[in-house]
Amino acid sequence: MPASDHELEQAGNQLATLLQQTGNMLVTAESCTGGWIAKVLTDKAGSSAYVTGGLVTYSNDAKQALLGVSEASLKNDGAVSEPVVREMVVGALAATGAGVAVAVSGVAGPGGGSADKPVGTVWFAWGTGPEATVTSVQHFSGNRDQVRRKAVLFALQSVTGFLKQT
Repeated sequence: MPASDHELEQAGNQLATLLQQTGNMLVTAESCTGGWIAKVLTDKAGSSAYVTGGLVTYSNDAKQALLGVSEASLKNDGAVSEPVVREMVVGALAATGAGVAVAVSGVAGPGGGSADKPVGTVWFAWGTGPEATVTSVQHFSGNRDQVRRKAVLFALQSVTGFLKQT
């Protein structure tokens, strides 16, 4: 079952409240979600108090130019990989000065999947710096919209959980 608009709004509001309580500013670095994480967070008036910005780096060239993702990581591991999302977090933090970042790169479908990375494979990273970054890979089912919705919800909930532990 896909994440509903209401579930996304609730998760976004929960993260927004926590960001405000902790004084953290967040930046997103998004590929397959196309800015949807930032959209959910900025749907709420006053979001400039906790969102620095969002970078949609869909192409590999954009990941390199805007986030400093290495050509070697992209070549050796592919855009949908742990090393790339880690570098996306570090690059987003460096580019914006935000205190916390979330990055996502995946195969939303309907095409583009492979035996190693089938449709629905999404890598996530979130953290406050190179030494404080958490990663996760998820395998979501459903069509393109469902995969993307699930990815947005997972990202919002994961950053919330991370901030509650720090």
